[in-house]
Amino acid sequence: MKTIIVATQNEGKVVEIKNMLMGLNVEVKTMLEAGIDLDIEENGKTFVENACIKAEALRLYTDAIIIADDSGLEIDCLNKEPGVYSARYLGKDTSYTVKNQIILDRLKDVPKDQRGARFVCAMAVAAPHSPTITAVGTIEGYIGYEAKGSHGFGYDPIFFVEEFETSTADMPMDLKNKISHRGKALKQVKETLKVLLEE
Repeated sequence: MKTIIVATQNEGKVVEIKNMLMGLNVEVKTMLEAGIDLDIEENGKTFVENACIKAEALRLYTDAIIIADDSGLEIDCLNKEPGVYSARYLGKDTSYTVKNQIILDRLKDVPKDQRGARFVCAMAVAAPHSPTITAVGTIEGYIGYEAKGSHGFGYDPIFFVEEFETSTADMPMDLKNKISHRGKALKQVKETLKVLLEE
């Protein structure tokens, strides 16, 4: 059984990725579980650049397959903020409950047709002796008028999907994984993983 290391400290992301990789004969580990303590500076200007930075930094420390994910929320009427700064937006140590409320307050007078937003996820897969492979997934939605749901993490409670009339934090995990930005990116990445696992 081969090992896949997820290059993140975000437990929510790790849980989602583990769920989505069920069915592959792999052991999915966090950096901590793999014994890698590395503070990677994400100084790219795009989600893809940051995902590659993380994957390639980790490749120096292991022979395992690495999945790195950089994702975030883009809000159209805020000039696509928080974007690549989503995790650090309004301060890295600021809780998402506070961040979400500040965003809701900033948009309180904005009509629904101007509240468009999307989640973007870039994934990079790095393995020994292979070029880094990337994939991008997005999900379109809008910023709601209140936080709703407790199943997701981060900005999920304020991100609503029109088709389901609810937030991504209020969706069953299997539905969210099917339609989410991360799910879409990982679906593309899975084909690469299958090839690497056969080598």
